[in-house]
Amino acid sequence: MTVHLEVAEGVGTIRLDRPPMNALDVATQDRLKELAEEATRREDVRAVILYGGEKVFAAGADIKEMQAMDHTAMVVRSRALQDSFTAVARIPKPVVAAVTGYALGGGCELALCADYRIAADNAKLGQPEILLGLIPGAGGTQRLSRLIGPSRAKDLIFTGRMVRADEALTLGLVDRVVPAAEVYEQAHTWAAKLAQGPALALRAAKESVDVGLETDLETGLAVERNWFAGLFATEDRERGMRSFVEEGPGKAKFL
Repeated sequence: MTVHLEVAEGVGTIRLDRPPMNALDVATQDRLKELAEEATRREDVRAVILYGGEKVFAAGADIKEMQAMDHTAMVVRSRALQDSFTAVARIPKPVVAAVTGYALGGGCELALCADYRIAADNAKLGQPEILLGLIPGAGGTQRLSRLIGPSRAKDLIFTGRMVRADEALTLGLVDRVVPAAEVYEQAHTWAAKLAQGPALALRAAKESVDVGLETDLETGLAVERNWFAGLFATEDRERGMRSFVEEGPGKAKFL
């Protein structure tokens, strides 16, 4: 298999494993969707790490495979391509991308599906599809512009240029830059902490933010209001408030 799901202590690591560059061929895309849906279903997975290994996150699509496709084939395939990435973006749990080496094209688009991105200090990110006479097709034109703003997104998409980790941090494309040897460890620390949190409240927070970004303010506020009120029916809310009153803030245990 070119993608694996490894679970330990509430953290599921979706690991790309297609050396040397983790090129995202059709089989890898389909497997990614399967494992994202599995991570969504599994109760023992409370937070997720996207990881490509110590050397590279994902250098993009399998260009040789795509070159053999004509318009008709890509009309059929493009929806499945987007669906595989959307499955990752819709995991209703905290998701962090641990980005090492190259995250280009589909690799960058996969990182965009995470809630938080931790990059190695030697990482390089970009959307170089324009250099192939194409545009990003796995959500890059949409998720990138929502994350860093339309002007900055257009600069990266129009030019196809790669950005180093420090510029990616300045742009808001990544959230933290750390030494390469520490990327997975730091991502795991982030995920493990949230895996100890109130699962339903985290799901509510993620859905409220994500839906709000895709709709108007009034609709977003309605989603937030419904989740907020609904959480008053949960055991986690009772436990959290009781702990606050009896022990002070930040001491509640939700597992």
